[in-house]
Amino acid sequence: MPPLPPLLGALRAPMDPAGATPANDPGTARAFDAALGDAELRSARAALTQGRWQPVRSLLLHTGDDWDRRGHRVTVLAAEPYAAAWAGQWLLAEPGSADAATLLALAQVHRALRGKEDPGVARAACRTAAELAPADPTPWLGLLLLAGVHGTVTELLGTFARLRERHPEHHHAHHLLLARLAEWPAGRRSESHEVYDLAGQAAADAPADSPLALLPVVAHAERHRVLAAAGLAVTGHWSGPLARRTLRAAFDWWLEWEHDDHPRRHIDLNHLAFAMTCAGRTAEAAALFERIGGHLTRAPWCYSDRDPRAAFRAARARALGLG
Repeated sequence: MPPLPPLLGALRAPMDPAGATPANDPGTARAFDAALGDAELRSARAALTQGRWQPVRSLLLHTGDDWDRRGHRVTVLAAEPYAAAWAGQWLLAEPGSADAATLLALAQVHRALRGKEDPGVARAACRTAAELAPADPTPWLGLLLLAGVHGTVTELLGTFARLRERHPEHHHAHHLLLARLAEWPAGRRSESHEVYDLAGQAAADAPADSPLALLPVVAHAERHRVLAAAGLAVTGHWSGPLARRTLRAAFDWWLEWEHDDHPRRHIDLNHLAFAMTCAGRTAEAAALFERIGGHLTRAPWCYSDRDPRAAFRAARARALGLG
């Protein structure tokens, strides 16, 4: 097994008149929306589907070097079916545009992940974008997405290390790495696994207000996914000493440091609510469900091969005493 890369160093949702359920119920259109509540991103995405790339140009220009937000926005835009075609048109109009090249690269990555493009073409597009914007970790995020599916573990770790040279606290990149490493075989003890070590080290090395503090929860959720997929029992997965310490520390961090402006905050909230539900900590889960409102994410609620909307609703009803 190759060595791990070194790691460098309570608002509530609006209630309906009866006060029983949030007005932004998980049955609304925002459920599973990859934009995660980013209104400017939703507007630019709508324009891109109509072939208008100028609003995307403006959005990315104003995003600047907010790397987590830039990665989130480019990834969501690139997932649109015709993103590659419109990004290509943009690049023809503005040869040498790093933003256009990055969007095209990530669009090629999404096409490759859907089996509609040669992964080699997508890799080459990412490397071209990286040359145009050497400081931007987003083209490397595209390479990491590819490595997670088509690459070796060595390639995955190397790509992750190159990305972290540009942004050590990259949220999406850490989640991708944990998802892949969670699939490695475990040691003899259920709490002995490299993914817990990596998540704990990344959380400890990050600044106190960094959402990477919640990575140990994500690591446990990814191991839950792997165990469930293998047909193994997950009932005791959340009750061990490490899991209890992890959840207590994560919830305490959320109470003190939650960043309601982080572009991927709803992913963290859903993972934390899932973990509290699995651990039977209904009071903490209730606070998280109220904060999530209608912004549920497909993962981790789809783990254990469940319908994510039904799993979320059932867990939320139990936590809020609605069932």
